[in-house]
Amino acid sequence: MNRRYRYVIMSLIVLMTMINYVDRGAISYASEPIIKLFHLNKASWGAVLGYFGYGYMAGAIIGGMLSDKKGPKFVWLLAGSLWSLFEISMAFAGNIGMALFGGSALAGFAVFRVLFGFSEGPLFSTMNKTVANWASPKEKGFMQSFGLFGVPFGSLITAPVAVGLLSITNWQTTFIILGILGLIWVAVWSRVFTNKPEDHPKVSAEELAVIRSTESVLADESTLTESEQKRIRWYHFFKNPTLVCNAIGYFAFQYVNFLILTWTPKYLQDNFHYSLSKLWYMGMIPWIGACVTVVLGGTISDALRKKTGSLRIARAGLAVVSLIFTAACFLLIPTVHSVGAVLLLMAVGNAFNFLPNSVYWTVVIDTEPSKAGSFGGVTHFITNIATVVAPTLTGFLVSSHGYTAMFVASAVASIIGMLAMLFVKPGKRTVAYRTASGKEYPR
Repeated sequence: MNRRYRYVIMSLIVLMTMINYVDRGAISYASEPIIKLFHLNKASWGAVLGYFGYGYMAGAIIGGMLSDKKGPKFVWLLAGSLWSLFEISMAFAGNIGMALFGGSALAGFAVFRVLFGFSEGPLFSTMNKTVANWASPKEKGFMQSFGLFGVPFGSLITAPVAVGLLSITNWQTTFIILGILGLIWVAVWSRVFTNKPEDHPKVSAEELAVIRSTESVLADESTLTESEQKRIRWYHFFKNPTLVCNAIGYFAFQYVNFLILTWTPKYLQDNFHYSLSKLWYMGMIPWIGACVTVVLGGTISDALRKKTGSLRIARAGLAVVSLIFTAACFLLIPTVHSVGAVLLLMAVGNAFNFLPNSVYWTVVIDTEPSKAGSFGGVTHFITNIATVVAPTLTGFLVSSHGYTAMFVASAVASIIGMLAMLFVKPGKRTVAYRTASGKEYPR
């Protein structure tokens, strides 16, 4: 038996997250031929990119609820299959729109980007449920950040993968190849994952004892209990200011993240006149530091938890400091004029942005592990308003005020997130919830 089989599970989640982010980011590198083929402008292209977010928000909350109700494996397999099929369908979206939606290619992209976003939406809320089931209390931050490593690394390799495929084939074939890779992962995952470590033959008794140990649990820290899951409803999320403010903080992260993911290629082409052949390495630069800090952040957070005994310092404190530096870097970008300085500031800002990435999810597990899927889904729903706002607002700002406004807006989003995280107090409450009949459920 493998004494650390949980790391095998998380490694495969990293792989899927990488595939997921390449899938969603590839369209940004295919923008030029798509815009030319279907006669779109910057504002309408920003809308195309933003359509993803409408489905993504709905998928996040529904996927989170399903992962609590049906188990994470069911959601992993369903969502992975669907988003891979819709990724393939993106190759034909414009032509389908022309044929079926009144000659509008934009409508075709809208429909398929919404469906694609909906099927990708459950990824992180389902990951949160998986971590709640598989991680020990003392390693929640690290395990969450380990799984999230696929986000910046997937974004990092999106440029070389997408540009490489676009260089040897066309944009339609690129979408088809990426969709097939997702279906291969689904086939592998179906054979190696179970909802809980107790159900897996490769999890040893020693490893299970580590995962379920309560020796290092803090006084204000919640632990996984099945009995609570039945009596706590998804809307109780909004009765907890910590969870609401945490979601706003995460919104700030996602705004910056999605802005870089969707608009960096077009920004480099317009401002510095880079061709597609150069974008494969230029597009990687903003993600280099984030690949380190996303894992480092979870490790730092767990270390602060152990050293201070304070979840507020370990989680919210780390996020507040990180968001301050993120805002500072993006405010400085309009003051420099060389591509090297711009990309350096973007890389450093993004590295700080990713440092507390695992924190936002860990706060949910710290506070309500029995509803890690549902509450993670609600968190992600609020967060992913940014997947609509960031590309759509950026399209408007760039068209009206130039690219300077894009960076100022990202700094403002970070400051709002920082202020929200000041009010985050992770952990259980003396009285958790009151039902409609007035009955209270204490911790």
